[in-house]
Amino acid sequence: MSEMTTRNIPAERANAMLSVIKEFQGLSPKDIEMVAASCQWHRYETGNEIVRYHDHTNSAFFIAQGEIRVMYHGLSGQEVILCDLPTGEMFGELTAIDGYPRSATVIARTSVLLASMSALDFQNLIYSNRQIAEVILKRLTGQVRRLTERVYDYSTLAVRNRIQSELLRLARNHMASANTAIISPAPTQTEIANLVSTHREAVSRELNKLVTSKLIMRQGHDLHVLDVAKLTEMVNAARGGL
Repeated sequence: MSEMTTRNIPAERANAMLSVIKEFQGLSPKDIEMVAASCQWHRYETGNEIVRYHDHTNSAFFIAQGEIRVMYHGLSGQEVILCDLPTGEMFGELTAIDGYPRSATVIARTSVLLASMSALDFQNLIYSNRQIAEVILKRLTGQVRRLTERVYDYSTLAVRNRIQSELLRLARNHMASANTAIISPAPTQTEIANLVSTHREAVSRELNKLVTSKLIMRQGHDLHVLDVAKLTEMVNAARGGL
């Protein structure tokens, strides 16, 4: 694992970079300075491991630049992708709060610049600032809702419907207009398979069907969703109208 720790970031630049973190965007300049004073800065290059499943590090991390992937490997060696997180997100907050070992492995998808905060400082930040406590609580409840939906999908949906559901989730994060999306760059078929616990061939078959029905279009490394409303209808119908 290769890591370069950046120690000498000027305070003004550190404050500006932390301002992109979603949970910090409503904070006053004084509160941002307080957060920055508790952070250390780290640079990881593409493919570097940041934390490992079941290790006992306990820092929370804030993504100032770049994108990371949260994942683990099953007993069979199959890679399971939990999510990708871009600039502005945080990760590692569960271990920072409860002290248990890491629940997943995190790697750098691109070159990333991270701010880290010790578990003690992170807890003190939550306890001392009601606004931060509120946004962290909303973040955690949002994670529970997303995981509940994912468990429901895995338990009740056929593979083709799980693939459609994942495409819809990606489309909603890359809307180009009221009813179209451009997923750029699109995940590979293997990555989609790892997101929905299936194999690449099943993903290929379903994508080809969606292309034939003119619901999606491939263009270079991009995937265009041509009718988000229709895809939403398909997913909701598969979920029983939920």
